[in-house]
Amino acid sequence: MEHLTKETFLKKVFNYEENKEWKFEGDLPCIIDFYADWCGPCKMVGPIMETLATEYAGKVNIYKINTEDQQELAGTFGIRSIPSVLFCPTEGQPRMSVGALPKEGYEDAIKDVFSVEKPSND
Repeated sequence: MEHLTKETFLKKVFNYEENKEWKFEGDLPCIIDFYADWCGPCKMVGPIMETLATEYAGKVNIYKINTEDQQELAGTFGIRSIPSVLFCPTEGQPRMSVGALPKEGYEDAIKDVFSVEKPSND
């Protein structure tokens, strides 16, 4: 799981300085967890994202953006409350989920938005 800065975001997700319309820059669909260290619900989502990063390795990239450090990125996406999780498919528009979800909620979103099935636990 990688923490993004504006510089890495522009390369790996969306270069909003060059493109007015959404154009995904990545190879794999990604989830971006907008969080802050002081946020209680964010602390519940963090370990879930780490687990998902491991389980979906090679299928979905999972990134984190600290809204305190990266205020421009948070502003670009109109982040008003955290946790906010952005699901970016390789094709089509991204979708935002606001508030903490259980792991199953994120798995359902991965399936619905990315058409990626949950890995088997063999």
